[in-house]
Amino acid sequence: MEFTILKKSTKSKARRTRIVLPHGTIETPVYMPVGTNGSVKAIKHQDVADMGYRLILGNTYHLYLRPGIEVIKQAGGLHQFTSWPHNILTDSGGFQIFSLAPFRKIKEEGMYFRSHIDGSYHMLTPELAVQLQCGFRSDILMALDQCTAPGITEKEAVKAMEITHRWAARCKEEWLRCNDQWDGNLFGIVQGNFFKNLRKESAQFINDLDLPGIAIGGLSVGEEPPVFKDFLAYTCEYLDENKPHYLMGVGTPEYILEAFEDGVDMLDCVYATRIARNGAVFTHDGLLAMKKERFASDFAPIEEGCGCYTCRHYTRAFLRQMFKTNEIMGPMLATIHNLQFMYDLVEDIKKSIDNDCFKTFKKDFLSRYTGGERD
Repeated sequence: MEFTILKKSTKSKARRTRIVLPHGTIETPVYMPVGTNGSVKAIKHQDVADMGYRLILGNTYHLYLRPGIEVIKQAGGLHQFTSWPHNILTDSGGFQIFSLAPFRKIKEEGMYFRSHIDGSYHMLTPELAVQLQCGFRSDILMALDQCTAPGITEKEAVKAMEITHRWAARCKEEWLRCNDQWDGNLFGIVQGNFFKNLRKESAQFINDLDLPGIAIGGLSVGEEPPVFKDFLAYTCEYLDENKPHYLMGVGTPEYILEAFEDGVDMLDCVYATRIARNGAVFTHDGLLAMKKERFASDFAPIEEGCGCYTCRHYTRAFLRQMFKTNEIMGPMLATIHNLQFMYDLVEDIKKSIDNDCFKTFKKDFLSRYTGGERD
């Protein structure tokens, strides 16, 4: 993988980089829409691409259970199966199995879990996680890791971190063995829970593995915002600056700005599409809940000046009607708007880094954006 730093902010750690991947070049900072089951929910892949996105996510856990690796291999890989011609990053499935707490066991050999679909039992090893992602022909593969929740003891955090490190080494060995099948790029994941000494140790271990990229895991898992901010900045201090930095599972505008300020290059989250399906849409002044009565005869677009398909063709009143009558068009139109909002936000962030005014851009954006729902 070719990685180039294009520009660094002089007043923060924000930066612009270029990553050359098998299915095209990506310039960062970049936000990645999540396509858990092979598609970004409530929107066509062509619409995602038309906005400008060139990197989306798939999830190994879900795709392994359904439709299964053999179906995807027969299709020629995940790109062909999903008709997405651009880059795909696949998570290893570790976080999804972590969320199935009553139905999984962590063992040295891997994660033993019960399917949420049919109750069948499976073992996901580091080797299998890599084999599956190579079978998907993922452009970026993630190492298997053990994510942990806030509030555990340091002893428990050490145990999880150390097994994550051993799994990462096994993932690297399997990735090198499978490298003649597909030239995807393996990223290791920094863990360590909310103990700074462990975060530092984990970052240094993942650095020393010398993989193509480094991910930050185990943040935005229920901790308070000041804790997130503190541990993100601290962890980023110890990442190899000559590798891409990927913050996993973060996607609210406030957290995006915080992450990019600390030198993160890539991030993903289901937030933008999930809230869209529930009727919430982004504006520069905060969220709007489109089901509210006050929009019943509001014939303005979601946000004046937005160039998305939804804002160019539909009104708030129409969107409210779609959600109140449970029409599928409501989530579809809201998803289009939210993904366009996120894409445009990151493009503006890129420009602010190019012009060395990121800190000013962040301050100005947050002075308007309330985060919560607008009155």
